[in-house]
Amino acid sequence: MRNSLIGILKGKFLVSGDAPKNWMFIIFISALATIMIASSHSADRKVHQLAALNEEIKELKNEFVDMRSDVQTLKLESTIGATVEEKGLFPSEAPPRKIKVNSIKD
Repeated sequence: MRNSLIGILKGKFLVSGDAPKNWMFIIFISALATIMIASSHSADRKVHQLAALNEEIKELKNEFVDMRSDVQTLKLESTIGATVEEKGLFPSEAPPRKIKVNSIKD
């Protein structure tokens, strides 16, 4: 047992008679490890992109709410009245009257 462990530590399995089989296995394991690391980095990158997009969504929602409240304020009758008065128009003092048209049927 001790000799086999020392042989592995010294790397004798890489230069022995069946070394090409061992090298192929090591290359295969190395390729799998590289693919796993690349996949992990790709997943991390996507997680960061999702977090950034979620932050952007929150900012856009807040901007939408601010704009909507501004528009609602601008649509108020008092705001419209003040804007119109600045331009020299004032509300009528006489109330509007209804005009009736009687049509003659033939």
